Amino acid sequence: MKQTKKLALCAVLIALALALSCTERLIPLQLFIPLPGVKLGLANVVSLVSLYLLGWKPTFAIVVLRCILGAMFGGGVTGFLFSLTGGLLAMGTMCLSKAVALFSIYGVSILGAAAHHVGQIMVAMLVMHSGYVLAYLPYLLLVALFTGFATGALSGGILRALPTQPAVSISTEK
Repeated sequence: MKQTKKLALCAVLIALALALSCTERLIPLQLFIPLPGVKLGLANVVSLVSLYLLGWKPTFAIVVLRCILGAMFGGGVTGFLFSLTGGLLAMGTMCLSKAVALFSIYGVSILGAAAHHVGQIMVAMLVMHSGYVLAYLPYLLLVALFTGFATGALSGGILRALPTQPAVSISTEK
């Protein structure tokens, strides 16, 4: 039964991340930040909460499935490459930085946002066959400070609102 609850929770988190990702496409952020491709990263709130609640293995599955489903619901192949590369690099960075006591959830989130942008720039360089895209990275890293902080604040608030002693332990890591 315990495994069934974990699986159901992961399914709900995947659906929530996908819904946030699709909803985020409707927010005209370029009116405020005139940089192409910049998003708030709302789906990353789910990834960050999952990382702190469930550990890296379920979070990895959540990120990959969200990227696959997101591509099926309108991202296309190129969108999938950008999303998956950024998402996996962000997740790896967040896992490593979470293990360092120096970083709070805010630092983990900001580093994840920065890594996501680095991943997207890597894909853009490959797709466009140009290193000139790298000039865009400093602007994205500046944006990552703000979006990563916001994502960290939302995630931290969610984690603080959850009960400290759940009825059933949902951690999958030993």
